[in-house]
Amino acid sequence: MRRPRAVRAAGAGKAGQAGEGPGAGRSRRRAAAALSRLPVDRFLLALAGTVGLAVLLPASGRAATVADGATTVAVGFLFFLYGTRLSAREALDGLRHWRLHVTVLVCTFLVFPALGLAARGLVPYVLSHPLYTGLLFLCLVPSTVQSSIAFTSIARGNVAAAICAGSFSSLLGVVLTPVLAGLLLGGSVGGFSADSLVRTALQLLAPFLAGQLLRRWVGGFVARHRRVLGYADRGSVLLVVYAAFSQGMNEGVWHQVTPARLAALAGVEAVLLAVMLRGTSFAARRLGFGREDRIAIVFAGSKKSLVAGLPMASVLFGAQASLAVLPLMLYHQMQLMVCAVLARRYAAQAPDGPGAPDAAAPDTPRAGDSGPAPGPSGSDPSGSDQAGAGPSGAEAAGRAAGAPAGP
Repeated sequence: MRRPRAVRAAGAGKAGQAGEGPGAGRSRRRAAAALSRLPVDRFLLALAGTVGLAVLLPASGRAATVADGATTVAVGFLFFLYGTRLSAREALDGLRHWRLHVTVLVCTFLVFPALGLAARGLVPYVLSHPLYTGLLFLCLVPSTVQSSIAFTSIARGNVAAAICAGSFSSLLGVVLTPVLAGLLLGGSVGGFSADSLVRTALQLLAPFLAGQLLRRWVGGFVARHRRVLGYADRGSVLLVVYAAFSQGMNEGVWHQVTPARLAALAGVEAVLLAVMLRGTSFAARRLGFGREDRIAIVFAGSKKSLVAGLPMASVLFGAQASLAVLPLMLYHQMQLMVCAVLARRYAAQAPDGPGAPDAAAPDTPRAGDSGPAPGPSGSDPSGSDQAGAGPSGAEAAGRAAGAPAGP
């Protein structure tokens, strides 16, 4: 039985308002599903909220003094936890695969810094000096552990190698990152000097070594309470960020940043990520690594740790720390988005199956990025540079980094 003409017309009008037929609805559902699979770091959202709080209500006067003292304690606590979680024995057990680990370390502590130094030519035309300093600091930070493992697993790569490579990078980064910052940044930011290097060793290295020494007795407790301690160390990082951005607001450093500079920074970091993804893939092939090892090298050699970088920046840069960590935060979200796409592509190209399940978006991002400790509490807020990267920056890096035939 046909409906009256008026009813049919009303139905057609509603269908038009709803979205031009079932085809358009399916397209929207597919687009929504694709967006839902992009890894948006929930810890990064907490960082953004903390930054907003510092902008609206910066700590000043006596409150700033209390915040500085609490930050010093929080940083020491963070690196003590890293020391208790990182198993030096497990890292040493991976020495039999030394060629892979050396390749990742060369990418992290030689190639990245070289690219950062080459970007000096972008100042002042593309990047301001403070943003360039943050970009160079980003290039000195160690690799991640948790998200490198997650993406390597999704891509069906050598997960054991990714664990060991991330552990080596995190272990050496506690020492190498401050030393490289002293050599390459000098006294240009925050009065960095030999005295601040000693202070850095006391605030970062001493608690880390204490955690290593006490790991035999407290490691089990840390492992059993990893969820609670995971919230504690992420809370410590949020405190560090609040104190750093409050100090930056009080010093007026944010007046040096414009939307155009942020957009330029996002573009530069998209290029940096693309170069590292392509470079690690090419180098791994030329060095004769197998497919699974190449995947581990690509993900461990191209990523940077937010949770390790933020506390170090607060110690090294003082009032300038808020600008110094901005490139790191942006790069972190960009690397999560691009590497999630690449991991699924590599999984689909795996010889033994059609690809990884849709749950591919790694769980790691919920804790941030993966700090020096590979432990399950995984808090590597190392990712936080998202301000302004936007989809365009990630898509540009993804297209440039592409993976025609796997890593």
